[in-house]
Amino acid sequence: MKRPTIADIAQRAGVTKAAVSFALNGQPGVSAATRERILAIAGEIGFQPSGAARALTGGKAEAFGLVIDRPARTLGIEPFFMQLLSGIQAELSAPQHLNLLFTMATDADAEIEMYRRWWAQRRVDGVIVVDLQVHDRRVAVIEELRMPAVVVGTPRGSGALPAVWQDDRVGMETVVRHLAGLGHRRIARVGGCARYWHSVLRGEAFASVMEAAGLAPLSVEADYTAEHGAQATMGLLGSAEPPTAIIYDSDVMATAGLGVAQRMGISVPDGVSIVSWEDSALCELTNPGLTALRRDIPAVGTAAARMLRELTSGGHPENVEEASPVLQVRTSSGPVGVPAIAASRRTRLTA
Repeated sequence: MKRPTIADIAQRAGVTKAAVSFALNGQPGVSAATRERILAIAGEIGFQPSGAARALTGGKAEAFGLVIDRPARTLGIEPFFMQLLSGIQAELSAPQHLNLLFTMATDADAEIEMYRRWWAQRRVDGVIVVDLQVHDRRVAVIEELRMPAVVVGTPRGSGALPAVWQDDRVGMETVVRHLAGLGHRRIARVGGCARYWHSVLRGEAFASVMEAAGLAPLSVEADYTAEHGAQATMGLLGSAEPPTAIIYDSDVMATAGLGVAQRMGISVPDGVSIVSWEDSALCELTNPGLTALRRDIPAVGTAAARMLRELTSGGHPENVEEASPVLQVRTSSGPVGVPAIAASRRTRLTA
């Protein structure tokens, strides 16, 4: 069946398409009786004006945009994004339903082009920006376009855009205090990509907290994938002085690290303790369960969407700080036990 159009309404009402447009958009130019007849016919045939058409006549698109510049398979393995989306959608669903225009981008240039196209075509009223980067070109472009936007990331890199952010030092102090209290002195961190602000800030927090505790920080860069998490773990546990505890920037990398330790014959937590920065069902389902920092990610998405609502309604929302994370202690972290790897077992690295 063909979707009802303005032309269909005009034919049934015996008026011009311009008159139908005036009536549907509440503009002068038609009598009250004609307006009432046109609206009744529109209801009868199930006519709904498109968001783009509404926007072009001066209304709102009634949609927000979200672009993720990561491989599409990321959504299948990164619980963070699914939780964030659930929080955004929960806010947009009520009280007035708004749509979420969501897509993936191959790189920053493609993401920026998407913003330009959306804004020129009036397909969105604003966007939520994630994965804030150091010297992020997207921020300058969005400011230039004067497009309402909210950043999920640090205010240090968000320019004039309001942000929902977390205090990384608080989380790092919680984790390091937990591990140091168990007797660990050689603590390593497998971080994410250095181009992301959250990776940089966590690295800074890790170095500062470790030094304040009189410990030497050791960070290794990875890319949040299981493959890089596994490679980083092999390098750390195969070194001359392996760490007795490792903090991972994501649950996916922590799970991969756990698998590597087990294949190398290293007991967790007796040989090495493992902690994930992000908690998820993945952390609960592993054996042993992974100690992890629990953040309310859906609440982050809800806060970002609420701030964007306010911004697109003419408000001036302030930056919002996330609630402090809570450490969920499970069996992957424990007191310092046997050395992380015995010399006789290093051959298992290539087994």
